[in-house]
Amino acid sequence: METEKRRNELLNLLRKASKPLTGAELARHFNISRQVIVQDIAILRASGEQIFASFQGYMIPSLPEEIWVRSVVACRHTREQIKDELGIVVDLGGRALDVIVEHPVYGELRGNLMVSSRRDLNLFLESLHKTAANPLLALTGGIHLHTLEAPDQKVMQEITASLDRAGYLVK
Repeated sequence: METEKRRNELLNLLRKASKPLTGAELARHFNISRQVIVQDIAILRASGEQIFASFQGYMIPSLPEEIWVRSVVACRHTREQIKDELGIVVDLGGRALDVIVEHPVYGELRGNLMVSSRRDLNLFLESLHKTAANPLLALTGGIHLHTLEAPDQKVMQEITASLDRAGYLVK
């Protein structure tokens, strides 16, 4: 398949997907290597396409049908408390979009989470465990930011109050 045609089809697949697609899935679809997919994604991003990579795969976020309230919160906790922290968010109906840390050399480092359910949370934790990767909070002594979304302000207030009661919010 011609490169340009493949990249256009790749974009169409990502736009139509109801869930993130892994590099391996895309490579199988096109009968090419995962490395070619990584290269295609990089070129598409450089051309301005909003393709996000998370632990679940690649995606092009669609606009939500409803408008959710968004807030950035500062947190501090250990690696062992990640499940509890993000569990509070999803159990109350929210979503954790990302994690952000401030690096002394590189500045802001952001990891896409897109965790909106216990299932997503368990997949994320499993990915951390399988890869033996350190979470970004390990770079900053546990201090990090999350961009959170909730269906309304009342739910967002409930989420932040619960995170505060658990001792995770930095004030």
